[in-house]
Order: sequence, then C-alpha cells, then structure tokens
Amino acid sequence: MSKIPVTVISGYLGSGKTTLLNHILSNRQGLKIAVIVNDMSEVNIDSALVQNGGFSRTEEKLVELQNGCICCTLREDLMKEVERLVDEGNIEYIVIESSGISEPIPVAQTFTYIDEEFNIDLTSKCYIDAMITVVDGFRFFEDYNSGESLLDRMEGTDENDTREVSDLLIDQIEFADILLLNKTDLIDSEDVMDMVAFLKKMNPQAKIIPTEKSSVDLDRILNTNLFDFDKASQAAGWIKELNEEHIPETEEYGISSFVYRRKKPFHPERFMSWLENWPENVDRAKGFFWLASRNEMAGLLSQAGASIMLQGAGLWVAAYSEEEKEMTLKEEPELLAKWDETHGDRMTELVFIGFDLDRDELEESLDTCLLTEEEMLGDWTKFHDPIPAFVTE
Repeated sequence: MSKIPVTVISGYLGSGKTTLLNHILSNRQGLKIAVIVNDMSEVNIDSALVQNGGFSRTEEKLVELQNGCICCTLREDLMKEVERLVDEGNIEYIVIESSGISEPIPVAQTFTYIDEEFNIDLTSKCYIDAMITVVDGFRFFEDYNSGESLLDRMEGTDENDTREVSDLLIDQIEFADILLLNKTDLIDSEDVMDMVAFLKKMNPQAKIIPTEKSSVDLDRILNTNLFDFDKASQAAGWIKELNEEHIPETEEYGISSFVYRRKKPFHPERFMSWLENWPENVDRAKGFFWLASRNEMAGLLSQAGASIMLQGAGLWVAAYSEEEKEMTLKEEPELLAKWDETHGDRMTELVFIGFDLDRDELEESLDTCLLTEEEMLGDWTKFHDPIPAFVTE
C-alpha cells in the first residue's frame, strides 16, 4: 500500500483556515480526502461549517478532536485517528486543520517517528506533503505588534498558557512550506508587497501565495512533496542569517537584516537599558548573547513584535570540563574557527530584521553596551545585574 500524503493547515484564529478547507473540499476533483479538525472551542463552529459545506458523503471522513489543541505535546488521539483512517483503506489524502493557537512543529513531529508508548508507526502509513500556514494580511501587524498574550485574549487553553500572540504567529510562519497571504483584497497593493517581503525575510524558502478568501489552485498546495523536517527546522530567516545565507532581494521593499557579531560581553545594566528602549524598526530579532555577569552561560534573545524573551541557552563550550571541551571540539571542529584563546566560544551573534533599519545606528548603540577595555580587566562578578534570571528549558 502506498503511503497517504498529509497536508497540515496552521494559522492564527480568523486567518482563513476553514475557508481554505472548504475551498479544498469544493474543488477536490474526486480526490477522496479525510479531514481532521482540531478546534479548542466548546462549540465546534469550524466543523459545523465544514459539514454545512457538503462534507458528509459516506466515502469520506470528518474527525473532530475536541479535547484540546494539537499544541506543545504530541497527541495520542491524533495519532490513533490518522492510523484508523489509513487502515480503513478508502482515502487518498488527509488534511489536518490545526486550531488557531497550535504550533506546527509538534504536529509535524507526530509523523516523523515511531511512537513506542502507543505502538503507532505513522511513518510507514503516511507522510507530510506540506505544512501550510494561512496569514491574515489584513490583521497581521495589528496582532503581531499588540503585545498581548493568548490569555489576554482569552484564547489560551489554560491559565498556564503564557505564550505571546506574536511568538505564536512567528512560529507558524517560520515552520511552513507554503505561506498563504490571505485577505489581500482588504489591503492595498503596496501593503501586499510589504507583507510578501516580510514573510520572505521570516521564511526565505517558503512558497508565498497571495490569496483572496483563501482561494488557490489546488495544484499549488496539494501533492507538492515540499516537506522535509530537517530543512523546515532550518528555514527561519534568522537561522539563515546566522549561517551567512543572506537574502538581499527583499531590501528593495525596505526590509533588511544583518547579524551583530562581537567578541566582547555586554555590561548587564547598559544592556538592560538598551532592551528597555527597544528600537521601533526591529520587527524580529533572535540569537545568542554574552553577558559579563553570567560568564558561564550563553543567553538566548528572541523578539517578535512587542514580545521580547531572554533565556539561558546552555553553557558555553569554554565553560565545560576539560574532557567535555576536548570531546566537543573534536565533534564540532567548526567551533575552532571562532575560538578565542582567552574566552573560547563566548561571543554575541544577534540577527535583526525590520523595515528601514539603520544598521550603523543600531550597531553603535549596542557597542555602547559592551564592556570597555578597562572593564574587561576588572572583576565582572561585581557588576549589578538587573536582567531577570535566565530560564533554561
């Protein structure tokens, strides 16, 4: 039996996922499609819309997962439903519509390994054809720059869901093979071009398709064979910038990017002051930083819209034991190219992406946060550190 292709549709609430689903079902040209809808609301409006759209034929299936969103953890019920649908043998394609607050990576992971706990091997039965994210072109920047959390909007699954709306939006964009820029009929052509440029910077390898009412030729989104987990994991624009894969063609639309690299640590107080006065033109930033007051641990900075997160990214290799350090340098010889005789692999590498960026001004302002030559020779443990303690995951 040949494996069944699976398309996963992600996108924030109201972006047009269900409209796309209905469009697929209305134009499937005889393709036997099973649909799995995962809606977090008590009344499953999305499923009702799908059923009202005529998806009730006996040779096809509609499965509702009503016990929470596919998010953060792999779901046993999702895996069992996919396995059951494939084993029944009367379908040719599966489309999964994630909830509006789902992150796409855990859904993709469900199809990439054998689950020994539940004895389910989806890798032998089906494969992901493409990860699609529907982007609301009309509301995107309003949501992205809102500074609100899912709890603020009463959209979290529980009170422990502290995710920011902007972080969710960027997660859905950065892990996608196809980005449908929807509702382009509600914005002018210049804004459409700005959005396309922004999306290309966020995810350079994704196919970007502007749409109205989620209408798209199905040949462009089904049976594409685009998905590759390893490539998708490295698709984000900030990762490509760190790997020196610069994408310059978006700069004509005013959006640019650069990597700030320095081999001196930040002074904690000056860096905190800089963070509190975040430059308005930076829409996305991510990377690693070296803080003098926490010389053993690398810091990870992630900014999306109004959300800025700092956390620990593990020990610098230079802080390992001699045995671990030697072993790591043998396994990762590329570290030696950046290795400093005194400070090892400690350095700051931050990617900045935004409209109308003034690189020189940004670099100069960050340079004032670095330790001076005199401070480099002093006792770093005496610095007052106002930055919240790094959280390690």
